[in-house]
Formats: sequence, structure tokens, C-alpha cells
Amino acid sequence: MEVNTPKQEHLLALKVMRLTKPTLFTNIPVTCEEKDLPGDLFNQLMRDDPSTVNGAENLMLGEMLTLPQNFGNIFLGETFSSYISVHNDSSQVVKDILVKADLQTSSQRLNLSASNAAVAELKPDCCIDDVIHHEVKEIGTHILVCAVSYTTQSGEKMYFRKFFKFQVLKPLDVKTKFYNAETDEVFLEAQIQNITNSPMFMEKVSLEPSIMYNVAELNSVNQIGESTSTFGSRAYLQPMDTRQYLYCLKPKKEFAEKAGIIKGVTVIGKLDIVWKTNLGERGRLQTSQLQRMAPGYGDVRLSLEAIPDTVNLEEPFHITCKITNCSSERTMDLVLEMCNTNSIHWCGISGRQLGKLHPSSSLCLALTLLSSVQGLQSVSGLRLTDTFLKRTYEYDDIAQVCVVSSAIKMEN
Repeated sequence: MEVNTPKQEHLLALKVMRLTKPTLFTNIPVTCEEKDLPGDLFNQLMRDDPSTVNGAENLMLGEMLTLPQNFGNIFLGETFSSYISVHNDSSQVVKDILVKADLQTSSQRLNLSASNAAVAELKPDCCIDDVIHHEVKEIGTHILVCAVSYTTQSGEKMYFRKFFKFQVLKPLDVKTKFYNAETDEVFLEAQIQNITNSPMFMEKVSLEPSIMYNVAELNSVNQIGESTSTFGSRAYLQPMDTRQYLYCLKPKKEFAEKAGIIKGVTVIGKLDIVWKTNLGERGRLQTSQLQRMAPGYGDVRLSLEAIPDTVNLEEPFHITCKITNCSSERTMDLVLEMCNTNSIHWCGISGRQLGKLHPSSSLCLALTLLSSVQGLQSVSGLRLTDTFLKRTYEYDDIAQVCVVSSAIKMEN
């Protein structure tokens, strides 16, 4: 015959509480018109309520703080803090107490205990307290595992543990777009949306570029010698609101001259976002390395280094072109041909030899042309022929210029 022995109760009690800041207490206003039956009764009760703001009793505002009533939400990038207390509920001294706190995520298990050393003894009605902190870097299910081991007066070793499960949510939705300019510049547009249910104070949104680029933020305007944010003086982002940030990346000088390297660069950098919520809780989020689709220039690239915005009708003007051999292995022997269009006429000798252009090297070329038609005209008609491979590269719609009569330009 089997006898079921009662389960022995532990001498120690474990309590875990999440540490969060309080929130502002809000009440629901109940009011009526003076001609209604209650008269001024409801309004007087709200004026006497200590939780309302004087002069704004009808609004859901409050000056009192309230402690959290539940575990609340935890968002990616915030710091999870928790208070752990082990109390001796018995009347005997307990020895060799070891408290261990681990955080289990979907990919790893982290030890959050401040100390892994055992406490020699714990007297009755005494407790061991510990506060743990962890910057949350993964979304999804997290499990806080608190384990306690100790030895009773009789020498028996005891052990128990508790599990606390919580979800980590995503606070922001970040979308990025890349625009590749002809001058090797890359423009990044970042759309950041607040997908929480409370407003955020955007403390910092910056782009940390890769080693090949320098970055310039285009999120402010210069007014009377002072830089003013394009978003105004208030940097708050309301729930479900979206804000767009713009950055310009320019290749560093030592890499800009190496066309083959810049052509294949896909890693641009990463965004660093810092915000604050409610009573100053700070959160930080870093994206993974942002990657763009590298532009395809082919074997030979022609770009404009200088061109005027406005030119006179039927008067010569000058442009500077840069020709780059994007091949990493093959030397080219180039011939330049200039073909006139209905409005653009090239000045100079067509079919001239430019000489040999080595791999990943460039040459600058000054050209002269004129326009016979007013208005916005497209510069077209350049042809480069590689005599080694008998291959011709055509370049049309290179740029646009505004052509005006000389009389109009003199008046301006």
C-alpha cells in the first residue's frame, strides 16, 4: 500500500515586482447643464475632487500620480527593471541562500543576477533584496526565471524556482528608401511611425554611416543664423503618427576616386533612434546595417561635374564631364563623338581620341555647346566608343539647362 507524503512547504518566500514609473491619474468627468435636475451638484463635486486641476475640472487632467496596477507593456529598446525579494517566513535560521535570476529569450539565456555568491545565513523575518536591469534587444516572448536554493537547520538542501512570462512589443515601424544620385551621392529617406498607444519624445534620430561615407542631416533649416528643425519646436510623435527623416551620404575623398569600389558598395550605415515616454522612460533602437541596391553604370560612366543653370540663347556655354572606367580589369581606348540635336549644338571636333583609360580611373573633359531653342533643354548626343571592343556607349538626357534670350537675362 502506497502512502502519499505531504509536500514540504518552503521556508522562504520569493516575490518579484517590475519597477516602472508611476502615471498621471486621470478621472472621468461627469457633468450636466445647470437647467438639469442635479443643477450644479456634479460640477461642485468635481471642483472639490483633489485629483482634478483647478479651472480644468471638465478635462481628463490630473496632478496626482498613481502606481502601476499591472505588469504593463515592455517595448523593444527599453530597459526592463525588476525588484526581487526573498523573505524568511519561518522561525529558523536558513543558511547558504543563493538567488539566481535568468532571462530566457527565443535565442539566448542571460544571467541578470548582480552577484552569484551565496549569502551565509538569513534570520527569521529578514530578506534578501536585489534589483536587476536589462536593455531589451529582442521582440517576442521573454521568461524571467528566478531560482532560490538554501540549506535548512537540519542540513537539508532545498530548491525552488518561479517563472514570469511577458511579451516584448515593437515600439516603432521603420521604413527606408534609397535614391542614388548621378554624383555618387546617396539620399536616404527614413519613415518612422509610433505604433505604441502613448506619445513619444524623439530625442535623437541619427544615421551612423559606413566607413566609406560622410553623412549630412537634411532635417533642419537655417533661419537668421540659427538651425531650426523642420518638425518645429516640439519633437513629440503621437500614437500612429509618422515622421520622415532625410540624409545625404557622400563618398569620402579617398574612396570617391575609386569608381569600382563605390559602384559595388551596398552597406550604407545604420539608424540610431532614442526616445522618451511618459515620465522620462528612455528607449533606444538601432537598426541593422541598411543596404541599398547598387546602381549599375555599365563599363563606362559619364557624369557631370559642372553645368550652368541658365544660359543665353545662341551663346556658347561650357560644361565639365567626368568619364570613368568602371571595369576593374580592362583598359579602354576611347573616342568621343558629339551628335547635334534639334536644340543642342556641340562646338568642337567630333571623333577625337581621348586616349587610354585604365581600370577604375577617370578623366575630366571640358566641352562647349550652345542652344538654338529657348526653354528647358536636355543635353544629349554624346557617344563614347571603345576601339578595343568596337563597342559604343550612348549618353542622352545627361542634364537640363534653362535657355533664355540675352535681353531677359540682362533684365534679371
